[in-house]
Amino acid sequence: MTMQRISRRRLSGLSLLGASLSGWLPRLAAQVQQSGQRPGRSCILLWMSGGPSQMETFDPHPGHENGGPTKSIETSVPGIRIAEHLPKLASQMQDLALIRSMTTKEGDHTRATYYLRTGYLPQGPLTYPALGSLVGRALQVEGADLPACISINPFRALSPAAFTAGFLGPAWSPLVVASDTNADGDVSFQVRNLKSAARLSGGQVDERLRLLGVLEQSFLADRPDAPGRSHLQSYERAVRMMRSESVEAFQLEQEDEVLREAYGRNPFGQGCLLARRLVERGVPFVEVSLSGLAGEAGPGWDTHADNFKAVGDLCGVLDPAWSTLLTDLRQRGLLENTLVIWMGEFGRTPKINDNSGRDHWPGSWSAVLGGGGIRGGQVWGSVSEDGMEVRENPVRVPDLMATICRALGLDPAATNLSSIGRPIPLADHGAVAIEQLLV
Repeated sequence: MTMQRISRRRLSGLSLLGASLSGWLPRLAAQVQQSGQRPGRSCILLWMSGGPSQMETFDPHPGHENGGPTKSIETSVPGIRIAEHLPKLASQMQDLALIRSMTTKEGDHTRATYYLRTGYLPQGPLTYPALGSLVGRALQVEGADLPACISINPFRALSPAAFTAGFLGPAWSPLVVASDTNADGDVSFQVRNLKSAARLSGGQVDERLRLLGVLEQSFLADRPDAPGRSHLQSYERAVRMMRSESVEAFQLEQEDEVLREAYGRNPFGQGCLLARRLVERGVPFVEVSLSGLAGEAGPGWDTHADNFKAVGDLCGVLDPAWSTLLTDLRQRGLLENTLVIWMGEFGRTPKINDNSGRDHWPGSWSAVLGGGGIRGGQVWGSVSEDGMEVRENPVRVPDLMATICRALGLDPAATNLSSIGRPIPLADHGAVAIEQLLV
């Protein structure tokens, strides 16, 4: 974007909600000067709703009765084998670090989802912010046109509080984007309420927003507290996004058809493509949820029955999307600055139940880190031969959070003030980052 292309109407919009025009001009100039530079650090979370089976993904146990029929395959790193359902990811192992020793005590979807997504146990009156809100707030560039945290197709019913900004306030809430699949099977993503009502002219919209700004400022004059300021910030950012050319990121039809096919013509695959487009435009945090084969909302990985077919089918969606995402980021020079996380709320029981399924299992399971800040091509931790317990290097949730922070260049001990003025560190007290996984 050049200064010549910034219209008078755009400048008018940027001064809405009480912000002075003179205050915005230096920031606009700075953005222009920075154009062409590569985005800063970003994070993409691939969230597996329901808790994926470690036995059928990244810690197969062929030959043991608990392993079931799942075979293992070689990867690009000698000595590291993963489940047969992920052949494309197997060729990307040099950029991935497998954690096979995750362990918690939370086997309930609601509590476990909250714990993994915030790094804190759900207890007491305080609502902790989700990882996306924490990272987005820490890495957001001032004056950015797009939100700091964008959540694609989240399934929030089991643990709604785990998908909020918590005590950080609404200004740092994720922008939720849902997919739409037309009759021809083409997937698109629309941001709700992004366009003004057709019956209103541009001038009418500007006048309404100016009136809203007057009301907001009047309210804040008598109540200058954090919730009011956060509410105002939310509206300012929404207006900035409405006026920005950066919303073109959501127009996937701009991408090459061959690349879209490689990601997979399904909501998760196209969501991963959208994630790449967003981090390419400087969005600090994007999460893409795989909740079901066709993008339906639900805990798709909650395989209490028919586990082996269900996980195989889900991996058929996961494998091409994730592997293409890594390749796409690498080819564009973005992978070294983009941390990619794969995880769910827990794993599945090593023992197979009577319904050919696996039940909830928080005791010993897997997560994966890759890309920016991570030393790939390695495995951290191990479990017993039967998969029932962690044998080496147990990883607690706060330790995982500390490792994520460090990979993103953040201090895990850095604090945010809660709504009652209490300093809360990014990773819970006592967290220890896994230094061996970090570059």
